[in-house]
Amino acid sequence: MIDTPPPSGPALRKTLGLLDGVAIAASSTAATTSIGIGLGVTAGVVGLHLPAIMLLAFLPILGIAGAYSRLNKVEPNAGNGYVWVGRSLTPWLGFLVGWVNIVATIAFLAYTTAVTGSAMIQLAGEAGLHRLAGLALDPGSTAQTTAVGIVVLVAVTLTAVTGVRTAARLQTGLLIFEYVVLLGFCGYGIVTGPHAFSLSWFDPFAIPSASALAQGLLLSVFCYWGFEAAFTVNEEVRDPRDASRAGLITLVTMLGLFLLGSIAFQRVLSEGELAGHGAEGLAYFGDRLASQPLAALPLVALMFSAVASLQAGVIPTARGMFAMSRDRTLGPVWSKVSSRYGTPAAGTLLIGALAAAVAALALVIPRLADMIMATVNAVGIVVALSYALTALAAAVRFRSLLREDWRQGVRAVVLPTLSALALLGLGGYLCWSFYTSTDHLELSADNGWFLLLTPVAMIVSGFVAAAWAKWVRGSSYFQSGEGTDADAPHLLATSG
Repeated sequence: MIDTPPPSGPALRKTLGLLDGVAIAASSTAATTSIGIGLGVTAGVVGLHLPAIMLLAFLPILGIAGAYSRLNKVEPNAGNGYVWVGRSLTPWLGFLVGWVNIVATIAFLAYTTAVTGSAMIQLAGEAGLHRLAGLALDPGSTAQTTAVGIVVLVAVTLTAVTGVRTAARLQTGLLIFEYVVLLGFCGYGIVTGPHAFSLSWFDPFAIPSASALAQGLLLSVFCYWGFEAAFTVNEEVRDPRDASRAGLITLVTMLGLFLLGSIAFQRVLSEGELAGHGAEGLAYFGDRLASQPLAALPLVALMFSAVASLQAGVIPTARGMFAMSRDRTLGPVWSKVSSRYGTPAAGTLLIGALAAAVAALALVIPRLADMIMATVNAVGIVVALSYALTALAAAVRFRSLLREDWRQGVRAVVLPTLSALALLGLGGYLCWSFYTSTDHLELSADNGWFLLLTPVAMIVSGFVAAAWAKWVRGSSYFQSGEGTDADAPHLLATSG
């Protein structure tokens, strides 16, 4: 156990164990949603090379996970990247990491809200309910899916307020059902699928272009995004090392599920079927393998996954904003801890309200598939930036290990640096490809300038908010966040 001082300010209750952390991280990663929707979106970019792109994306993410784990050993903090980058690089970049994670998660919650509504409307259709109060139900309508999803978002937000342990128990039950269905259908699809297995599926050099490779990798990074949710509850776990274990367990589990799902989808569906069904891909996959009512099980799993990821998105975001509020970089409402539940209840409710508002604003994009593609591309870029900065913070913080113990130095410095450079290069290349793909701005998910403007707006707003926190709020974070921890390499070497 590492002897680290507790964070100053209000404290959260320590109620979680290892399995609770895994449940939160796995729900946040939302494997069923990523397989059911993300695979189709990614196949539209890389074709029949989903296993290759998932394996390739795993390599830098593994380096990022190692950086999170080592930083968590020496300084468990609900703010994780926000605190670590602020101390090791600069408070401005630290604040940016915290900010873009908040904005990206709110965008993700808005997207998942519509996904949840779509799954529920699809399920209603499978049950024979096609009209309600004279309205034809359409799982591809952003307006209808958003309205239904907002109702669910409100419900899971209220559940998250009552305590993270309660939420973790709910998510554990949902995950067990999801994974049983996924393993059953994907295993059956691999065995009985009509399309022949091909080793070319694992060949990244067969991907059509460098731009497709870059976009496919960032889409895959987006699929893995969420494993770090285990680190946002590291002040609520009884042993901070459990947060690191939960994150790594989740990440390896996701790799296995994504490979299983991608091979099964390509065995059962053609390239056109994969790319053409978007948000309804998992339901179509189920229909190809079974008749009703068994064919509805993947759709039920997708709905459970979306519901769990909504709740899992609210929980870490509220904790990140709690840590930022504790440093007075955000307003005091975010650090208010409920005396009854021991959670940042007010902040949790506000996160749910903000996500619902953004989901409603997303109605300007008329089709659900367009909304998904626009959000995933935007979030993929800012998530890559956040991961890269956190990995660089680890490299800077533990750089003395290169002189003291070269084996640990390679793991703690070299691998995170290479992972960070890979993600920064991918993000930069994709931004450039968006910029050069068109000569005008159009509010459309296939317009490069619109796809580029969304992450740029997220990043610019972060620097504006940082300036406000420094010069208007007068937060001490912008002084105390500077520098590195001289004891960090020693703590890492002795923490086991």
